[in-house]
Amino acid sequence: MCSKLLTGAAIAGAIAAVSLTPAALAGQAPNATSAATSQGGASIPRTADGKPDLSGTYDLATLTPVERQAGTPPVLTDEQAAKLEKQVAERKDYQAAPIKADRPAPPLGGDGSAGPAGNVGGYNSFWIDSGSRYSVVDGRKRASIVIDPQDGRVPQVTPEARQRIARNVRPTSDQAAKEDDPGFEGNGAYDDPERRPLGERCLMGFGSTSGPPVLPNYFYNNLHQIVQTRDAVVILTEMVHDARVVRMNAEHAPPTIRKWMGDSVGRWEGDTLVVDTTNFSDKTRYRGSTQNLHIVERFTRVDAKTLLYRFTVEDPDTWATPWTGEYPWPATGELMYEYACHEGNYALGNILRGARLKEANDAKKTRQ
Repeated sequence: MCSKLLTGAAIAGAIAAVSLTPAALAGQAPNATSAATSQGGASIPRTADGKPDLSGTYDLATLTPVERQAGTPPVLTDEQAAKLEKQVAERKDYQAAPIKADRPAPPLGGDGSAGPAGNVGGYNSFWIDSGSRYSVVDGRKRASIVIDPQDGRVPQVTPEARQRIARNVRPTSDQAAKEDDPGFEGNGAYDDPERRPLGERCLMGFGSTSGPPVLPNYFYNNLHQIVQTRDAVVILTEMVHDARVVRMNAEHAPPTIRKWMGDSVGRWEGDTLVVDTTNFSDKTRYRGSTQNLHIVERFTRVDAKTLLYRFTVEDPDTWATPWTGEYPWPATGELMYEYACHEGNYALGNILRGARLKEANDAKKTRQ
């Protein structure tokens, strides 16, 4: 649905958003002589004003799921992780193996298997980068990103929230198109373009990769870039080109102002950047939450090449208790690519036209 072009436009747009004048850059440029040590003793880079320098590009790909499977421990042994990582590597090798050039065409309408278009098309393994290792925090391989509650699961929504979610026909920001039932997702799912998932509409990243909270999408385009000045921090997401501006030491906007990714303000607590986000729009509704969603994120530089990202999600109208997750952001030298995707993309029209064709064919079969 979307093409990718190498460009500096996305990064330039993010930089422009915080007005990086030469003076601002001079005031925030990393200073080789100002490197200091973190609490763990590791040397970390700092800006000219002494704050930890969080700037850089980070690869969020990981095998660690957001939620832990029931009954599994919070930490994997090295042997358990190695076995699971080997299985993933073997599956990727198999999927990447050459296929016969003279293979027959798939049956009309696909073979009915799970996957894009009933296994007649879509992304092959070349495009997929779902991670190859489990995340390591404090030297231990985590079995889930969620760490509180202790079962590693997001709390169940309240009965009132369940009823509210059932009444709302629009997908939440973390929902993606279903792949297990090609061509049909239920009555009304294709009646209005605004009822399609936001990622499919090229409005926000898939699976809350845009945040907050910022989560892996287990698909591809895993890069996030942080641009830092004294007055603002920009978090640029590769998947669907979202850029969130964190205003430092500022007050939240009035409650009448609502934003798709919320209104983020930041402050330093020691060497940790704390980002407080409120004022969400009901157009996103992460995991069915309300406009009262409140998310606090903490970015801590662990060493010169790693950030520890921790977040706490709170909405009493959705969950009875807050919940917390954390995972590392490893730095990478990979380049950020533009995700050239827009809502006017012809693919969205084709999705709706395909639904009309399916309805016509189903009606014809019924008459017969």
